[in-house]
Amino acid sequence: MKHLLKIFTIALIGFLVTSCEKDEDQAIVNELTRGTLTSDNTDLVLDKDGANSTVINFSWVKPTFNISLVPTYQLEFGIKGNNFQNSVSTDISSDATTMSFTNASLNAVMYNLKATAYVTNQIEVRLKTILGSTYFYSDVVDLIVTPYKDGPDYPYTDLYLIGDATAGGWDNLATNTKIYPLLKTTDTNAYTYTGYFAAGGFKIIKTPGSWDVQYGQASSAGSLSTDGGSGNISVASAGYYKLSIDIATLKYTFTAVADPAVNYTSISMIGTASGDWNTDVDMEQSTFDPHVWVKKNVVLNAGEFKFRANHDWTDSWGVAEEFFGTAALGGANIPVTTAYSYNVYFNDMTGNFSVIPAN
Repeated sequence: MKHLLKIFTIALIGFLVTSCEKDEDQAIVNELTRGTLTSDNTDLVLDKDGANSTVINFSWVKPTFNISLVPTYQLEFGIKGNNFQNSVSTDISSDATTMSFTNASLNAVMYNLKATAYVTNQIEVRLKTILGSTYFYSDVVDLIVTPYKDGPDYPYTDLYLIGDATAGGWDNLATNTKIYPLLKTTDTNAYTYTGYFAAGGFKIIKTPGSWDVQYGQASSAGSLSTDGGSGNISVASAGYYKLSIDIATLKYTFTAVADPAVNYTSISMIGTASGDWNTDVDMEQSTFDPHVWVKKNVVLNAGEFKFRANHDWTDSWGVAEEFFGTAALGGANIPVTTAYSYNVYFNDMTGNFSVIPAN
């Protein structure tokens, strides 16, 4: 009996120690000091002629916490009175304490906020500290900003995939962020897309949220129809395929390709266009096709950038072509002529990329 009691006592002590250890692991994060944000200008009339001139400098003191953590940081902009609804955020390096904006880059933020050009807009800015799904905010800096109307010279027509064989499904909404573009080519009538397709069907549309221009299956294989009653292009088996279309001849090919041999845990943009050559701007990996990476509504400066994997230069991609192209491993920098808000798409399987004005 004493032997059994001894065993029970040892087991109970072990349970209590384990329970205490678990409680200690669940540490509560407390903000010890709040972050602060300041700017050297508060009333700005943005000047298109001085697009690349610095117009405002922000500086901040990061918040401190009761335990050691590795947060990420953003500057968050919003229209005053909207409580930062539909805000625009700019990623900042974890070790940075200052950030400058040119006339052009701040104008791009204003455009993405849907601020009104050539009139004063009341703007709020704050430092946003991100710890997992928890956010901490600095005090708010108030700005008065008069933006100008501008945008890149973009003489291209984009086409997009839609359908249950594709990432976006059949939800043809302008807000559907999973509707991916085809890659444009130097032939303005020819487009391609290489990637994963599920078993099902798809069509091609010009504008997410509209069916006004669409391409579907015609009566004969390999032919396209622009009729609203056209059929779906069928995918019999899920896998990786290359789609090529010509909207002048209304022809297409759809052929299977080998599965990708390499998988990456992260893809980022880096360079003067996305910030600087020391700061990675991470892209979002598609949950449908892990080789497709997207960054929506990202403000790019006039400059250049590359894509790179795993925050390292072992695998990086570039080519001296603006807006779209096939970036090569170790290739040249990708140029950006006009600071603006863009939707950026990258395929690590092929190096194909698109940089499309967001609005």
